[in-house]
Amino acid sequence: MTGTEGNAARHRRPLRADAQRNEDRLLETAAAVFAREGSGASVKDIAREAGVGVGTLYRRFPSKELLVEAVYRQEVRRLCEAAPHLAATLPPVDALRTWMERFIDFMAAKSGMADALRVVLTDDSERLQTRTLLAEAIDHLLSSGEGRSAARPEVDPQDVLMALGGISLMAADEDQRDLATRLIDLLLRGVVRS
Repeated sequence: MTGTEGNAARHRRPLRADAQRNEDRLLETAAAVFAREGSGASVKDIAREAGVGVGTLYRRFPSKELLVEAVYRQEVRRLCEAAPHLAATLPPVDALRTWMERFIDFMAAKSGMADALRVVLTDDSERLQTRTLLAEAIDHLLSSGEGRSAARPEVDPQDVLMALGGISLMAADEDQRDLATRLIDLLLRGVVRS
């Protein structure tokens, strides 16, 4: 994929409502399929599972790399946008736990796309930007609401992010999603005020 293709994928004109629904469904399905089957997943299977024709998929994403990039960007955006919503609608500890669970699911999808992401995300500054955005989401959850902070004052959002990354790797190596939940519980005990 050239830089021009990547830029074109990022700077498209707005879609009609039905086309946007198709794209959203494709990206959501692709994230689930990549998490389940890895980057070798069939584009045809993704389209079929999303309930659209493969032509629809290729019109929006002319290459598998562009699909992977779009899935990755959407998942990062959704995860970051979830933090303020969760902080506003749940008690602080529940909001943090829910976000952490979503992060583990994001990492599973990212892991499934790892080979393709190495081709797509060649710029270290982009990876660092993603890490910064995710740490900001964690910081929002750690300090949400005046007087409602759930976190110990010495907790660094970057440290929490790195711990979550480690949890996702361990859970993936063991192929046990429930292990991640147990480890999140342990992490929360160190993060949350007693």
